[in-house]
Amino acid sequence: MATVAQAATRAPGQGAIPEALFKACFVLCGINVCYFAVAPFLGIWIYDTSGRLEPTDFVNVWAAGRLVLDGHPALAYDWDVQRQVEVAVLGQDFSGNFAWHYPPPFLFVATFLAWFPYPMAFLGWMAISLLPYLAVMWAIVGRTFGLMLAVAFPMLFVNMMVGQNGFLTAALIGGTLYLLRTRPVLAGVCLGLLSYKPQYGLLFPIVLIAAGHWRVFISAGVTAVLLAFASWLAFGTESWQAFFHWLPLSSQAFLTEGRAAWWKLQSLLALVRYLGGADQLAWALQWILTASVAAVLALMWRSRVPYTMKAAALATGTLLCTPYLYMYDMMVLAIPVAFLVRTGLNSGFRSHEIPALGCAMALILTFIFAGLPVGLGATLIVGGLVLCRAGPWWQGEPAPSTAMVPSSGVTG
Repeated sequence: MATVAQAATRAPGQGAIPEALFKACFVLCGINVCYFAVAPFLGIWIYDTSGRLEPTDFVNVWAAGRLVLDGHPALAYDWDVQRQVEVAVLGQDFSGNFAWHYPPPFLFVATFLAWFPYPMAFLGWMAISLLPYLAVMWAIVGRTFGLMLAVAFPMLFVNMMVGQNGFLTAALIGGTLYLLRTRPVLAGVCLGLLSYKPQYGLLFPIVLIAAGHWRVFISAGVTAVLLAFASWLAFGTESWQAFFHWLPLSSQAFLTEGRAAWWKLQSLLALVRYLGGADQLAWALQWILTASVAAVLALMWRSRVPYTMKAAALATGTLLCTPYLYMYDMMVLAIPVAFLVRTGLNSGFRSHEIPALGCAMALILTFIFAGLPVGLGATLIVGGLVLCRAGPWWQGEPAPSTAMVPSSGVTG
């Protein structure tokens, strides 16, 4: 095993992958691949043990697309109508709601998937959205180990189980950051496509303006506007009216009343509510954190910190700044980890970095097996590693070089 690991983890001109990191990723990768290869046949994924379709998040995507195909796109936002379609396709009732609250442009994806039978659409969506995520992780890490790192991420298990869009979100944020300095227009397109989840794009205008990346800013804006216009043509004014009508109701249900259970959310707001804090206190602390992260990132992106750490900090900040953060969306945490791993492979890992990353991943596993809201802790650990690597950014001094190979698409 040691001989195979040593042969597989060294590339010409690059440092070897630390044995502990390689073995941990190998084991986690193997578990994920084996589980999802056999799970549908054992009644523990997509189907339950009695052969019925499992009620999971993906059903809201398929049901919304079904309503579009039936000529009623605006009704996808109506909780009662949406639930009726979901019960019909699953063949069983369920507690709670799988509500549709995405902006109308995401109905294009839902409509395409609804053309296929539900199980095929579920598997297809996971496969199609996984590919760009794998590509981005490979590009950022700079070698094939990026693929193993991507598949080994514990959050992959959560996203695959419920059929969510965490792969796509991570791919778009990672693609934006990877392409930003060398392909600004294409980076802006990736960012514009992220408008299907606008809460993860809040920090980007701040840092793009602070750093003067105007081509990315304009490209993102044009892409988002064109998407919105196309969805208006395809799904009508009523779909946008329904989206804005139901949005505050969804916010009230999930961010004030906690209908989906606070432990499922991984934000500071949710942690305060989970621990018994008042709604006003939770929002106050969340806004303080958001403002602090935005200020730090604006200063960092104007400094001489290596771009790799700026990108990692921004990806981490997107998770800290939104109160609406489910574990599957923490797939985005793979992006700053990929930047950190690349830096470590190129210039050497510091003694505390791999143990710290292990602790962050252990927290994710704690959520999976114990249902505790520990995702914020994992994000803060990764954020701390990024700040340590960035050096004295608040003084405007250059940090130690962690430049990426120019041919990779991102430079230091």
